Amino acid sequence: VIVGVGGAGGGGEGHRMEGEVSLDSVYQAVQALYHHPDPQGKERASAWLGEFQKSMFSWQISDQLLRLQRDIESCYFAAQTMKMKIQYSFYELPPEMHSSLRDSLLTHLESLKDLSQAIVTQLALAVADLAIQMTSWKSCVQTLIEKYGNDESALPFLLEILTVLPEEVHSRSLRIGTNRRTEVIEDLAYHASMVIGLLTAYMERCSHDEKLVIKVFRCLMSWINLGILHTDHIANSQLLVALFQILRHSQTSSNLHEVASDCVCAALYAVEGLQESLRLALQLQEGVTALEEAYHTAVACEDMDKALNYCRIFTELAETLLEMVIRSPGQGLGDLKTLNLILNCVGHEQYEVAEITFNFWYRLAETLHKMKDPSVNQIFRPYFQRLTQSLTFHSQMDPDHEGVLDETDDFFEFRLRVSDLLKDIIFLIGASEFFSRLYSTLKDGSPAWEETEAVLFIMTALVKNLNPEKEQKLGDVVQAVISLPDNTHLAVQHSGVQLLGEMGEYINNNVQCLDLVLNFLTQRLKQKELANAAANSIQNVCAMCSDAMTQHIEGLLQVASSLDALPISHDSSIGLLRGISLVLARMPSDKIGETFQRLCSMQVMALKKLLTSEQTNGITADPAVWLDRLAAIFRHTNATVGEGRPHPCQKVIQEIWPVISETLYRHQADNRMAERCCRCLRFAIRCVGKGSAMLIQPLVSQMVSVYQSHQHSCFLYLGSILVDEYGSEESCTQGLLEMMQAFCGPTFQLLEEPRGFQNHPDTVDDLFRLATRFIQRSPIVLIQSPVMSLIIQCALAATTLNHRDANSSVMKFLQDLVHVATVNKHKEDFELRKNLVHGFLGESGALLVAQLVQACCFYLVPSMLGNVADVMWELRIFDRKTFCRWLEEALKALPKELTAGAITATEKQVTEFHKQVMFAEDATMIGWSLMEFSGFYR
Repeated sequence: VIVGVGGAGGGGEGHRMEGEVSLDSVYQAVQALYHHPDPQGKERASAWLGEFQKSMFSWQISDQLLRLQRDIESCYFAAQTMKMKIQYSFYELPPEMHSSLRDSLLTHLESLKDLSQAIVTQLALAVADLAIQMTSWKSCVQTLIEKYGNDESALPFLLEILTVLPEEVHSRSLRIGTNRRTEVIEDLAYHASMVIGLLTAYMERCSHDEKLVIKVFRCLMSWINLGILHTDHIANSQLLVALFQILRHSQTSSNLHEVASDCVCAALYAVEGLQESLRLALQLQEGVTALEEAYHTAVACEDMDKALNYCRIFTELAETLLEMVIRSPGQGLGDLKTLNLILNCVGHEQYEVAEITFNFWYRLAETLHKMKDPSVNQIFRPYFQRLTQSLTFHSQMDPDHEGVLDETDDFFEFRLRVSDLLKDIIFLIGASEFFSRLYSTLKDGSPAWEETEAVLFIMTALVKNLNPEKEQKLGDVVQAVISLPDNTHLAVQHSGVQLLGEMGEYINNNVQCLDLVLNFLTQRLKQKELANAAANSIQNVCAMCSDAMTQHIEGLLQVASSLDALPISHDSSIGLLRGISLVLARMPSDKIGETFQRLCSMQVMALKKLLTSEQTNGITADPAVWLDRLAAIFRHTNATVGEGRPHPCQKVIQEIWPVISETLYRHQADNRMAERCCRCLRFAIRCVGKGSAMLIQPLVSQMVSVYQSHQHSCFLYLGSILVDEYGSEESCTQGLLEMMQAFCGPTFQLLEEPRGFQNHPDTVDDLFRLATRFIQRSPIVLIQSPVMSLIIQCALAATTLNHRDANSSVMKFLQDLVHVATVNKHKEDFELRKNLVHGFLGESGALLVAQLVQACCFYLVPSMLGNVADVMWELRIFDRKTFCRWLEEALKALPKELTAGAITATEKQVTEFHKQVMFAEDATMIGWSLMEFSGFYR
């Protein structure tokens, strides 16, 4: 049981609970957590204990519970609490208490080692996290080994500490900074030979004790993974010999076999650099290659677990030696026997074994593709041909399978990965040659249904790689599929339907077969098992053959009118409407309006019935379904309109607006429905562009009105679409600004609530998307408005919001705001723009830079710092000298130490970072500097 801790950490003062907390009350709560008969009682206990864990009382009471040892549950809770306090709240303890805490934890481990492994793990983690943060504890590994190394009873917990210690060095829970982390890693590296010596001695003394051997190998793997062991330490060690002995032995238990396999894989990964690890690489190659017989034994004994382990090892060897295999195939470390090892695994009758190798084949194919060397490709071609034969076999369904594959089935997922892999490697085996081989399988033999289905499935993956003008057999395949008898196995029909959907380019070049293909596919729309695949294929044919399909628009409209009678999913309905809309857009201009009206009216009539509560006659009662369908039509009807001519869809959208407006009004409290209405209107506006001008006034009025009561962020997003379309039109800017101002009041009120930014990231995202559009279209109008200062304050507060999309929008707004003062210098409003931005930065520039630095060091994940770099780059371009001063001040304000005296960035490192930012050649270089520098505070 993991007790809900909420956020037991951060900074500042320790959490305070109301009144004193007694040991007995905590014990009773733990008992309730585990044994209360009522689930609500357990939830109350969990919530209370979560609050207790955040409090200062938890240090002492957890220590007491561990000393008393009343039962396993209370000891586990106390051990877990100790670990969490050290991870998240170590700052609560004064430095003079660190040594006594360490001694206490070790005493608890000594006395509780036989009670429960889970408790030992929690306490070992606590000791490891303490050692990493406690700067006064020097040479912790040596201390522990000297104290417990010769005590056989202490072996289990000593090995546990030595296992989790390297794993915790890079734990995100520990905010120790790069300098302290480097110091810890260097200390561990210095004592690594001592650990290897200890593990080797344990193996020699206790090789008969399987549990202990597993612990030894887990510990070894942990140290290998940290990347600090000199590879010669491993190469010289008897541990490597023991690993391969265990893996070769057919009687090795599954648990030990898995750990030994993990350990070898870790060692293989560690030598991927090769240059400095040549000796170990050769030993590993020799040891792994010698496991081939053991693999065949595992296959013969039907030991699936061991076969999977061997396959992991062979594949890791291949990945490690990939560069050598390509550079010097057949020689030394480039021995091609490595490929034969993993092809043996690909040939295993269970597809799960073959799947393990996929990443290697991706990497090999990608490297060969980049090299573009036909002579090298020729060397590897036979291996890829063997691979494709096995993949075709593995793609076969069970002969007893009825119907089509379920999309939630693991085998369905596997076949998707096969399809992706084939697309990546097809250039090596030749699409045409492989297709001919598959075609021969169908034509020359009498394959079982499952073989036929697998061939059609594989053809679907590669058909787009064929030249439809040169590949004569494509016509025969189309004919074969559309001639399938109705009693053909459903799975074969299903793959045939999907294959036709991928052959759009061929069908477009051979329109004489279009009628037959469409007839075949529309017939399958009525069959439940085939309907979704048929809908998807019709959509694909519409997309690839949109001009030719205009002749079939009446048939398509008939399909659209009967969507609800067809056994297809909502997504498939949307897909069909997408395809039909793409065809509609290719019709003659004078026909588009009428056809568009017919297609839309089917959805609008349903919405009207729902609004008037008429008898719905079985139509879907969820307005979102009809709004989504309308949105799909609007989105994909991209008609070409001559200059100065009205958009053919403009009139229809004007007629539809009242129905969408009424739907929005009726469901204004429902966020889901408001989002669907806004999405529909967004695509309507994009569909007709400036032709939507008649909607602006009523749409803005309704959005502003509803937003006062219901702050759906989608209104802000739709507002940004309007600004994007009309923000440059002088006649519209004032109205759009009033909309913006009307949105800001309720938005700021929402964000001022406790944790407002964290609880409403979508609102932050859409607010600054709207503000950015304004900056891009009418910067002066927004910057001169009274609401601008509040938007700036909101942006400053939002810089530290650790939400990818929301923070990205905030940074984009700040970047574009500064940018308007440096672009289009030839325009007459340049001086005004420059002065307005100068005024904003004069008031808030120093604070902005300070916030950006704080955000990078303490709030944002490293992958988000590129957006911060873009803002800094613009600030530097605008006023280099002032930005230099602001950055210097912001850096001086950063703390010099973290938890327990760990040094953050040294003065030299701060100076170097400042220099890097000021002399970076572009924003990307600033981003790299920010990532490196922020590590000193993480």
